[in-house]
Amino acid sequence: MISPTCPGAIEPILNILDGKWNLLLLRELFNGTKRFGELRRSLHPISPKTLTDRLRMLEENEIVTRTLYPGVPLHVEYELTERGQRLQPIFAAMWAWVQEYGACPRKETDDWGQEAEAMT
Repeated sequence: MISPTCPGAIEPILNILDGKWNLLLLRELFNGTKRFGELRRSLHPISPKTLTDRLRMLEENEIVTRTLYPGVPLHVEYELTERGQRLQPIFAAMWAWVQEYGACPRKETDDWGQEAEAMT
């Protein structure tokens, strides 16, 4: 439960989960180590700059590690740290919520044929 005495306590996790791309990027990395190009293709139409910015932010927050492999061609791999792996229960809880309640409130039709939100 969130403590009412410390309303800002969840801000660090909200910053990590902020925005569409961070959530999708983390989802991809839950499936294992990925190269930059793999992430870019799976997250199309993300721009290279946005992907780089998101990966850097996650790396700064110790959610992702970046491994540079020298050679020609140079390649970089990203994977979740242990700290990043511990985010999986949050994603599992969100998935369970969507499975139970759906993405949008269900609509029902009242006696006059007008839509009314379901109270389930």
